[in-house]
Amino acid sequence: MAPSGVASSGKSLIVSFGEMLIDFVPTVSGVSLAEAPGFLKAPGGAPANVAIAVSRLGGKAAFVGKLGDDEFGRMLADILKQNGVSCDGILFDQGARTALAFVTLRADGEREFMFYRNPSADMLLKPEELNFDLIRSAQVFHYGSISLIVEPCRSAHLKAMEVAKQSGALLSYDPNLRLPLWPSADEARKQILSIWDKADIVKVSDVELEFLTGSNKIDDETAMKLWRPNFTLLLVTLGEKGSRYYTKNFRGAVDAFHVNTVDTTGAGDSFVGALLCKIVADPTILENESKLREVLKFASACGAITTTKKGAIPALPTEAEVLALIKGA
Repeated sequence: MAPSGVASSGKSLIVSFGEMLIDFVPTVSGVSLAEAPGFLKAPGGAPANVAIAVSRLGGKAAFVGKLGDDEFGRMLADILKQNGVSCDGILFDQGARTALAFVTLRADGEREFMFYRNPSADMLLKPEELNFDLIRSAQVFHYGSISLIVEPCRSAHLKAMEVAKQSGALLSYDPNLRLPLWPSADEARKQILSIWDKADIVKVSDVELEFLTGSNKIDDETAMKLWRPNFTLLLVTLGEKGSRYYTKNFRGAVDAFHVNTVDTTGAGDSFVGALLCKIVADPTILENESKLREVLKFASACGAITTTKKGAIPALPTEAEVLALIKGA
């Protein structure tokens, strides 16, 4: 059956695969979970954030994943719909709850996590439950690594990647390392790298670069340890120090925009969503350095704006907000 909904026609679709959950964020920054006087619930999950980031910038996005058949799961599906993201790839599990994460916001806006998912619905997605029509219609198929941690979701992830690739989609990978969810650091490194060669576009943070290479240097030589011959683009995001880009023919760096950072949640997802949106609109960006630099500047502005409010989804910007920041910089 052909998928229906906001994002089902044409080949300009960005399909995001993986987890969507609820972050419980302390009402006060700079305190431990135990010290927090209360929590605000904030919808999250990196792949879902990317889908909403795309939609908010005017792109076409769909989300593929499994939620609990509970109030939180229905709430998350409604948030995707309200934000113009196709929900044709969402399933509801009657036996498992929607995942929850308690997030500590340190005084500097960085985060620490405590997860409740044993197992949560997203971990129980099976290959045979996937909406293959939707996946085949993707121009870009985006994913993380949390869906690789356990079966059956791991098999569903691998199958979805395979089908998307066969249908001509660009594969976009942001590992989005969450060490507390993995059995060990070694297992995390092994599984994250197990699908490394399959991607076309890979984005890692400085922390992930150090983790995956074992190096404490953030430089071109270290980044190139993660390069593969089939890559189209490798990106290393450096927070307030901007980002670095690597392609077959050129490499360079783009500065960050300096803003009043409140919460870094979702900044990387906003950056990725903006990049993918622009690539879908003009794939030649990947072969033209001046175009790519402009797009990375735009993506950096998206990431910066996302850090100025608490929570990821409420903070994801529109194109007008991004252009205003760039113009005022």
